[in-house]
Amino acid sequence: MLRLGIPVIGVTDIPRAEAFWTAALDLVATEEWKSETWRTLDHPDGSGRALGLLRSTSPAEPRPRLHLDLFTDTAEEQQAEVRRLVGLGARTVDWDHYPPEPDFVVLADPDGNVFCVVDLSRAPSGGDEPAP
Repeated sequence: MLRLGIPVIGVTDIPRAEAFWTAALDLVATEEWKSETWRTLDHPDGSGRALGLLRSTSPAEPRPRLHLDLFTDTAEEQQAEVRRLVGLGARTVDWDHYPPEPDFVVLADPDGNVFCVVDLSRAPSGGDEPAP
């Protein structure tokens, strides 16, 4: 039977990506399938895999069709998480497709992979343009 596995992010620097994503999402790196080109990140409570990191030589896409949405419950929590993630090495993205009253902030991880921090108290965003 086919089943969905985990999201995988292509990165150029496995140790840097491991440090960022484990701190960003409170995940733990495991020995499962560990190699120079792969890391599996699990939930810290032992409930299973959460994210895969795969070394990639292709550049990050500026407007990826598939990306991660990270959820917060309030605007204040969203602002605090954006500041925390930027402190961990993320960068804000000059996103020219925000709707008039966005519920999301677009960031990029240290490899340039775009993701969103969404305030669920204001979701979903209005406008005609979908998120990245």
